[in-house]
Amino acid sequence: MRRRLAASYVALLVLVLAALEVPLAIATASSNSQRVALDRLADAVQFASIAETAITSEAREPEGPANSELEALRTELQRYEEMYGIGALVVDRDRQTLVSSRPGLTLDSDDARRERDRALAGDQPDASRTVWPWENRPMVVAAPIGSGGETLGAVVTISPTDRLTARTGQVWWLLTGGGLLALVVFILMAIALARWTLRPIAELDSAVHDIASGDYDRRAPAAGGPPELRRLATAFNEMVSTVSDVLERQRSFVSHASHQLRNPLTALRLRVEDLSEAVPGDEGRTALQETERLSEVLDSLLALASAEKGNFEFELVDADAVAADRITAWQPLAAQHGVVLRRVPALRPMKVRTVTTAVGQALDALIDNALKYGATSVSVWVRPSDDDGVAVHVVDNGPGMNEEQRQKAMERFWRAPTSQNTIGSGLGLPIVAVLVETSGGRLDLRPADPHGLEAVLWFPSP
Repeated sequence: MRRRLAASYVALLVLVLAALEVPLAIATASSNSQRVALDRLADAVQFASIAETAITSEAREPEGPANSELEALRTELQRYEEMYGIGALVVDRDRQTLVSSRPGLTLDSDDARRERDRALAGDQPDASRTVWPWENRPMVVAAPIGSGGETLGAVVTISPTDRLTARTGQVWWLLTGGGLLALVVFILMAIALARWTLRPIAELDSAVHDIASGDYDRRAPAAGGPPELRRLATAFNEMVSTVSDVLERQRSFVSHASHQLRNPLTALRLRVEDLSEAVPGDEGRTALQETERLSEVLDSLLALASAEKGNFEFELVDADAVAADRITAWQPLAAQHGVVLRRVPALRPMKVRTVTTAVGQALDALIDNALKYGATSVSVWVRPSDDDGVAVHVVDNGPGMNEEQRQKAMERFWRAPTSQNTIGSGLGLPIVAVLVETSGGRLDLRPADPHGLEAVLWFPSP
């Protein structure tokens, strides 16, 4: 975003610079060309006045003094070319050359012939032509020779434009150099302005990501940058403080309530055990099961509150080694339930970076669910995934879940309609999801083949 903002600033400044320099460059070329053209026109008019006398004299006395006047005119034209390098010639009304500044000088270009014809037609000379720096055509200026309203001929000057184009080009190079220097300054200023403008946004973005990762003490700096962004950062910090306080109160309430309920629940369980022996039938056993279920709910609430508390410590563990340890720990209970619990070992260590004990707790919850809900076989294996991480697979052949149930399984206290009579709190999978997501991973629930449930825990590689 910083690059795009700086680029927009630079583009705007380039447009402003072009709007200033392009007309100035065009005006410079036009001004230089017009000044030279007017100077050549003044010379041509002066020669035309001399040529008028010579032509009229020649018409009155073909063999008289007119010839000497034409020779004097030729001498002036030759001296003019020697001094300034500008060719000149005089033509009569029949387009015939009377005198020229050097032998062999002819009007061999379209510009020269066009200007000659304009002058012979009695039109006023045009000094508005602009000579651009890349052109190498000579500048042709023609002035009519007239007497008593009659056009007798024309004086045509042909001047090279190398010095004119060099002078104009030099001005253009100065404009270009100044423009490039200004552009460099503009770019530096645009980068500094974009950095100053976007620094609060970058800091706010960093704070949002840290808070989303569980660091609820993080705040966005509210100094520097535009006033609007400073007010936004201040309001954001106030909002985070309010939300953090509400969450902390909620977690504290759940944790304290669970702790406070444990002691009376333990006492109640002991009394129910004593009473169950005196109560005939299944009533005493049912009451005892309910107290055990309530105890399990309290334990799950404590675990969930601990998982959501934030400020986690991370560790680097071998997920395959943790899986082997948990399989060993669950083997006795699995044998009691008649469940085959197996692990397919990985070919190499599967290192992952997770919240402390996240892999072990997640495996415990998933294996416990499989044992409680009727599975006869549970398989666990750890493999590298295609998206630069490690996937822990837990597959059972129990009743499984349909698509709607798999979507609701992450909701707290939700239980499948077919599992209402099974002891459980409905918090096992939500706890797993919190631990995995806090570790930067994800939990996916899929149908197993031919039936059952496959839970895939994805953790990022270090």
